[in-house]
Amino acid sequence: MRIGFGWDLHTLMAGRRLLFGGVEVDAPFGESGHSDGDVLVHALIDALLGALALGDIGSHFPPSDPRWKDVNSMQLLEKTMAMVRERSYRILNLDSTIVLQRPKLSQYIPEIQKNLAAAVGCAESQVSVKAKTKEKVDATGEGRAVEAYAVVLLEALERGGR
Repeated sequence: MRIGFGWDLHTLMAGRRLLFGGVEVDAPFGESGHSDGDVLVHALIDALLGALALGDIGSHFPPSDPRWKDVNSMQLLEKTMAMVRERSYRILNLDSTIVLQRPKLSQYIPEIQKNLAAAVGCAESQVSVKAKTKEKVDATGEGRAVEAYAVVLLEALERGGR
């Protein structure tokens, strides 16, 4: 088994979509970033790459590369999951936390969970998505940024497994 941890932070700005796990949240602002800015997917990608000891999202999908400009982060997750499968691992569970002062995310959590489970090829019961605030502390708490944390547990497949 292998464990990976990921964290990401993006500033918030008007004129962008607010995305978590490929799900759009109704808000007058969204994440800044070279790609679509989906901070939760970026944290998950870092966790997966970390579990495989393959570096981080920037080493595989660098912001200096124009191919990744405004790319859908779910496509980056798909490419990362191909790396997981190529190395004969599967996800046992995924635990994540989105840290955002507003808007409240509770109504979006089931859809985010379902979307992530489908994207990584596991059951919804293996995916945890939580939302917290920063109690108005620091840039995230002041509503100027959003953070996400993710932890994954990977299991090696038996020879001849999927």
